Amino acid sequence: MFEKALDIFEQIHLNFDSVTYTVVFNACAGLANDRAIKIGQKLFDEMPENYRNDNVVLSSALHMLMKFGDIQNAECIFRSNKKKDIITYNALINGYNLNDESSKCFKILEEMRHEGIVPNDITWNILIGACSQIGMIHRCEYIIDRIPLDIQNKRQIQNSLIDMRGKCGSVEKAQIAFKSIDDRDTVTYNTMINAFGLNGMGSEAIQLYKQMPNYLRDEVSHICVLNACSHSGLVHEARNIFDEITFKTEKIITIMVRVA
Repeated sequence: MFEKALDIFEQIHLNFDSVTYTVVFNACAGLANDRAIKIGQKLFDEMPENYRNDNVVLSSALHMLMKFGDIQNAECIFRSNKKKDIITYNALINGYNLNDESSKCFKILEEMRHEGIVPNDITWNILIGACSQIGMIHRCEYIIDRIPLDIQNKRQIQNSLIDMRGKCGSVEKAQIAFKSIDDRDTVTYNTMINAFGLNGMGSEAIQLYKQMPNYLRDEVSHICVLNACSHSGLVHEARNIFDEITFKTEKIITIMVRVA
């Protein structure tokens, strides 16, 4: 899809507008290969000044540069923008997260507070992801305490909190979050199963996997429970689960080979 977008871009003389720039920058970010870097950088360098004040265009360019690993130029774009909004800040925070610079995310959160920019669902989701990367439970709880309750109670945020707490070793709190969700989806179950697995609780992971409605199970569900079995040395249980899986993908087979 992204390759196709760049093919069209190179073959047709387009009348550039904010939508065109955004689409091409996003395509380059999606590919992040040599061709995309060359096209994206050239397009940005030649972009007229009037588009450099468009936050949607700038945010897509910032995201593209972050995907290229060009943090310095992405930061330059951000700092040169005189009318920063939540879209711009989210692009920067997400970029730091993508480049394993999670600690910088929290500094930007403080800058947002100072500038009167109110974080939205996307901001908090990115920050929760940053907490998952650094694995510092005190930092995680500090961030959670700042999330407004109306946002904190949303399923997507709760799913992210389960993931974060699982990766930080706080399984009991992950379970509390899991049990508080009434409309659990595939991601909710998969994330909790994975949290058990990461913390050597293979039996609990298997139990939850068996409680999970069949229609919600996907490839990730099978992989998570097999990984949990692997971490806990439950080879026999893994084989039983593997035998019951109707459609065995290459990834599932690879995991099972590793378990055995």
